[in-house]
Amino acid sequence: MAGKKPDKLGVVQARIQASARLRALWTASNITAINRMHINDHGPTHVRIVTRIALRLLELLLAAGVKPGVAQHGLSQEDAYVVVALAAALHDIGHVIHRQEHELLSLSLAPPLIEELIGDLYQEPARTAILAETLHAIYSHRREARPLTLEAGIIKVADALDMEKGRARIPFRVGEPTIHSVSALAIEKVEIKKGKEKPVLIFVKMSNSAGIFQLDNLLKEKLNRSGLKEFIEVAAEIKGEEKKIIERYALD
Repeated sequence: MAGKKPDKLGVVQARIQASARLRALWTASNITAINRMHINDHGPTHVRIVTRIALRLLELLLAAGVKPGVAQHGLSQEDAYVVVALAAALHDIGHVIHRQEHELLSLSLAPPLIEELIGDLYQEPARTAILAETLHAIYSHRREARPLTLEAGIIKVADALDMEKGRARIPFRVGEPTIHSVSALAIEKVEIKKGKEKPVLIFVKMSNSAGIFQLDNLLKEKLNRSGLKEFIEVAAEIKGEEKKIIERYALD
């Protein structure tokens, strides 16, 4: 008896993990981001976190009856998962060229990779629909871009939610303390849960109230532009005694 056919998401994720080209692109992206610009991770760790968050957001929003963009192509929820996984893996690869306009640069590199990763899973016109929806999601994580699909909005929000303190350690260590690096170090954990008032609750645990800057000035903007604000509630709290992040700060 033939074995069960692997699900499309599982196949695509296995191909992403096995891709030597993608690993090289993620490594080169971090050379630009970390080694040359002294900003935070935009390589494999960031991709892994964004993918996990994005797939969880998609799961909760689909369960609440929110329609994915792929449905307009006659595709299924399974295909929405594929688009989100692809976009999460590829959204920052433009850093290999430059940080500036990296979203647009990612679009120039992504199409052949998408073709390779979806391989024999799709025939036309579904193949091109998956390509188009993935490129839209990649483009829409651009700061001023407004996503037009559920999948694209999820990538925009998931990208912003990679904010736990480990992500801030490099820019904090190699640069001067700023509200960006100090506030990021205050974020202990980000949890994605089923909400009570809305389908999704983003719950943030902080060690210091400086973390509010991350939520009010960075996440808030992304969420407001994502098209998903009506489906997501955000809550944060400081547990235990508030921790000191820096000892002293002085202006030059």
